[in-house]
Amino acid sequence: MNHNAAKLGRQLQEIWRQLGASQRVSVLLATGVLAVALVAVAWWSSRADYSLLYGKLSDSEAAKVIAALDDAKVPYKIGSGGSSVLVPSEKVHLMRMQLAGKGIPRSGDGVGFEIFDKPNFGISDFVQRANYIRALQGELARTIAQIDEIESARVMVVMPENRLLIDKEKHPTASVFVRLRSNGQLAPQAINSIRFLVANSVEGLKPNFVSVVDNKGNVLSENVENDSLVGLTATQLDARRNLEQYLAKKTEGMLEKVLGPDQAIVRVAAEINFDTIQRTEEKFDPDGQVLRTQTKDESTEDSTTAANNEAVGVSANTPGTSNTTTQASAPVTNMRNKKTTGTTEYEVSKSTSSILQAAGGIKRLSAAVTVAARVEGTGAARKMVARTPEELEKLRRIVGNVLGTDTTRGDQITVEELPFNDQLATEVTRTLEIQERREFWWSLARNLAYPALAIGVLLVFLRLFKRTAREDLALGIPAGRQAAGGGNGNGHGLRPLYGERGGEGAPEVVTVEVLNQLIKENPQNMTQSIRAWLDRGSSAKQ
Repeated sequence: MNHNAAKLGRQLQEIWRQLGASQRVSVLLATGVLAVALVAVAWWSSRADYSLLYGKLSDSEAAKVIAALDDAKVPYKIGSGGSSVLVPSEKVHLMRMQLAGKGIPRSGDGVGFEIFDKPNFGISDFVQRANYIRALQGELARTIAQIDEIESARVMVVMPENRLLIDKEKHPTASVFVRLRSNGQLAPQAINSIRFLVANSVEGLKPNFVSVVDNKGNVLSENVENDSLVGLTATQLDARRNLEQYLAKKTEGMLEKVLGPDQAIVRVAAEINFDTIQRTEEKFDPDGQVLRTQTKDESTEDSTTAANNEAVGVSANTPGTSNTTTQASAPVTNMRNKKTTGTTEYEVSKSTSSILQAAGGIKRLSAAVTVAARVEGTGAARKMVARTPEELEKLRRIVGNVLGTDTTRGDQITVEELPFNDQLATEVTRTLEIQERREFWWSLARNLAYPALAIGVLLVFLRLFKRTAREDLALGIPAGRQAAGGGNGNGHGLRPLYGERGGEGAPEVVTVEVLNQLIKENPQNMTQSIRAWLDRGSSAKQ
């Protein structure tokens, strides 16, 4: 083993001695570059990859996290001005679980309903109510913080005291503090959603009594009752503004398809009827009669009457045979009475109508449309080309149909053609184009610089490798033996090596390429020349 290593070492030393100066420099440079590359790769592979553990921490919470990492002997890095902590990627989830078990970092949204997870015996009703309000505030803050534009939130709820006598003037109130992300702004829809979310989570709380404030000190909501004059006015203005914006955007979208982007400006003024009318009408028709009820009653009475023909006196009142016979033969009269009663009732014709006119109807519309004048040419040859009245009239009719105008209620539409001031937009566009062009060429040059540098270094190395040192080789062959045309009889011979430069006896300088060519052309003569040169060198040393 040692013999092979020593033999390999001698071979390397022999190769190193045979190399020229330029080849030695090239080998050293290549070895140095390879060593640096290996060291860089080893350092890069051994370097730990750090990932974000926690971000957007306060100073106190960041200090607690760092102290816990120091106790656990985990390496870390601090970024974003001390508000974020980074640890090795393979330890991120482990450290999060360990720190969560210690309650670090503490969430800024407060405690939620987990406050009731642990049983508390013997606490008073006041403490229990306070804990409930505290948990409700924390849950609302966590929910509000889920909105994209909000970074964090805090909620304060004020509940009236429980008393035997209820005071109607006292009602629950709430205030919401939100910290917005960067310089963002909350949309009105987001503000209303926050107010309704808090109001529907607290018993007896109305949305009008929920105030929203941002971290810049701006009051984002107003406590206005819907049934008050101010509340109605604000609602009416919002409804009118929304209607005008909708109609203007609708018209501009249509004109954009016809004229092109940013070639028309539309402004709409709408008068809305906010009156609510309920009308009931009753009409009677004296000529029209309708039978309502009809009643008819019939009754019949029968009666019998006997005639009295007896004489007046004692004999007539004395009972006897004659008297009985007389009564039996007396005539009888029968009578029948029939009575019919009818009742008929008629209803006078009547019509009843109830009309309810809700608020929100359009009383009048006015629209102002400004169309950009057409331009032909560029630069100094740029000129305005006016549209014909027929074209403007067509645009006016199109706008009228889109808005749904009605001439009976006095709607007006004005269409004018004016040149737009696009100088600022043109300058901004030109500036952006120049910046984009510069960035493109800079990125292209930057992307091509590294390959060009690598190719340049490669070419330098190739050039250094191609360069071969010139070796002085005095062959020591007398000039007479190497005459021009002399050789081995096959037409090939060596060139005279003495007498060409510096006179007779001056050694000829032969390069390695020439020596290789001479060996190929006439190997026998080159063998004799090399032997003579070696003999000359040994005799010179003696």
